[in-house]
Amino acid sequence: MNIEAGQVVVMDYKVLDETGEVLEESNPAEPMVYLHGHRNILPALEAALGGKAEGELVSVTLPPEQAYGPRQEGAVDRVPIKHLVKPPKKIQSGSLVRVNTKEGARDAVVVKVGRFNVDLDSNHPYAGKTLTFDLQIQTVRAATAEELAHGHSHGIQGSASHHG
Repeated sequence: MNIEAGQVVVMDYKVLDETGEVLEESNPAEPMVYLHGHRNILPALEAALGGKAEGELVSVTLPPEQAYGPRQEGAVDRVPIKHLVKPPKKIQSGSLVRVNTKEGARDAVVVKVGRFNVDLDSNHPYAGKTLTFDLQIQTVRAATAEELAHGHSHGIQGSASHHG
């Protein structure tokens, strides 16, 4: 089955930077699952996957403008530590954290740690980087009516429940 809008795609992935360093990769026991055609992944990545088939290896290199955008200098915000999602016991400069915002939880990098606040770089950790995505398509299946209504996949089988 080839990938088209309204299908759920299960795949392993690896994200590499310009030097070939692996920044992130899926756990073989927990592949990435997304609903194609619903902007659940980067639009340029979704476009590259359109029409591909089960078993295919796809390698896509995206400049910052098509990935996580250019770095915004001076994008540092002081945030109360209580606004972090599950803050680590010892927060250090350079740590990757999630912070609750009006738009939902976002990734940020700690620049400076204070007693009650942290200064966070609100750029995505991969902003300004040209990234290569190495993808191994495992399976492609039709989305369930519920998945289509919700606009995202409900897991490999389509039966995972969630709140929201």
